[in-house]
Amino acid sequence: MNDLRVRPAGEADVASLVRLRDEAARWLLAHGVTGQWRPGELDDSHFRAVMADGEIWLAEAGGRLVGAWELWWDDEAAWGPQPPVAGYVHRLMVDRGAAAPGTGRLLLTAAERRVAEAGRTRVRLDCLAGNERLNAYYRHAGYRPVGRMDGKPQPGGAARSYTLMEKDLGVAPGRL
Repeated sequence: MNDLRVRPAGEADVASLVRLRDEAARWLLAHGVTGQWRPGELDDSHFRAVMADGEIWLAEAGGRLVGAWELWWDDEAAWGPQPPVAGYVHRLMVDRGAAAPGTGRLLLTAAERRVAEAGRTRVRLDCLAGNERLNAYYRHAGYRPVGRMDGKPQPGGAARSYTLMEKDLGVAPGRL
């Protein structure tokens, strides 16, 4: 774990992001988690669009991609219009075959640090409402449920219901 390095994703990383997302989807399905992600659901155009409007971060260890996440600066589809006080974490992905235990939490902490560096005081995410294990994971990481979004549109699939979760970073604007 000591060699975990995070960096912004670029155009050259798009194929790796698609592969990582598809592998994560296959892992979920193999472990009985249905209704969350499906292989082939997101292609390179999705990741390019996110990079154009937000950020994607990669985590590497031992010279290998072990995880990634998307960081958006707004998410009106789930949260409605909001003042610019939060960063929105999406698609936190870990390569279960390459990442050490605890990598997901380290990626979440890195995302929180990036949001604080941008001068925002909260991190928000949405979590599939029916996935109790994932909801508990985020609660254990300090996120609290603050609402529910029913019928959120999904890329390439049917709308789903999500728990809206938020974590206060305890950082006052301008105190970084």
